[in-house]
Amino acid sequence: MRAITYDRYGGSDVLQLTDRPEPRLGPDSVLVRARAASVNPVDWKVRAGYLDALMDVQFPVVPGWDVAGVVERVGQDATEFEVGDEVYGYVRRDWVHGGTFAELVAAPVRTLARKPASLTFEEAAAVPLAGLTAYQSIERAGVHAGQTVLVHAAAGGVGQFAVQILRARGARVVGTASARNHDHLRGLGAEPVEYGDGLVDRVRALAPDGVDVVLDYGADDLVGTTRALLADGGTVASIVEAAARTELGGHLVWVRPSTADLDALTRLIDDGAVKVDVAQVFDLADTAAAHDLVAEGHVRGKVVVRV
Repeated sequence: MRAITYDRYGGSDVLQLTDRPEPRLGPDSVLVRARAASVNPVDWKVRAGYLDALMDVQFPVVPGWDVAGVVERVGQDATEFEVGDEVYGYVRRDWVHGGTFAELVAAPVRTLARKPASLTFEEAAAVPLAGLTAYQSIERAGVHAGQTVLVHAAAGGVGQFAVQILRARGARVVGTASARNHDHLRGLGAEPVEYGDGLVDRVRALAPDGVDVVLDYGADDLVGTTRALLADGGTVASIVEAAARTELGGHLVWVRPSTADLDALTRLIDDGAVKVDVAQVFDLADTAAAHDLVAEGHVRGKVVVRV
């Protein structure tokens, strides 16, 4: 099968289109004929070796955790799916080796759900990691209707999902973003504020009594702004700053595969409450260019590779 692989840490030049053996299928897994996979910032960071202290890596690595495709074969005890089912998932294991940038992906059933009927495969592949990160951080923070939530990096891949999920829950959303993304955030239902000096004052102008929840997907000064803006009894959840837990008494969230949470996202998507923003689609052979685009950090929406 065709797959993107790398056999050492490095820049995008280590990514190669290679021919790999078909992956072995465990009893609780299904073999997915991949149609699309998406690139997340963590993908190029793993490739560069930045997460070596956290994850065991077995070279050669097939990168990627997001996938959308069709079930081609089922394991002996994988009764949750049938051949022909359209699925999507966050196929992360406890080590880095057999990822999703390949024609065939052996995926444990706990990492998959049925694909939203309203999405193309390319759109579906853009959802799992970012959508689950947003959903699980909102769940961990216990957000409910009527609360005011400050979302840092609201126009990013995770932030856009979070804004829409929060609005579907009936929360008010104030989102930090650069000025060029303010109209986009308004379209998603958020009240945008500019990053940088004076942020606390700008948020206070919108929420004089402070905010009930802070969701951090990339704040410049999480501790300082949270202490200045979080109302009594409020909480904070971050996907990047351990200080959210150690200094602020909140939550540090590391996204987990979850069929139930993917099903919840599917319902929101198919009900029209959550839209998926795909910025650009690459061919599998151009995965290095897709990695470079994400690493630059200026793209809005998800970068997807068509398998």
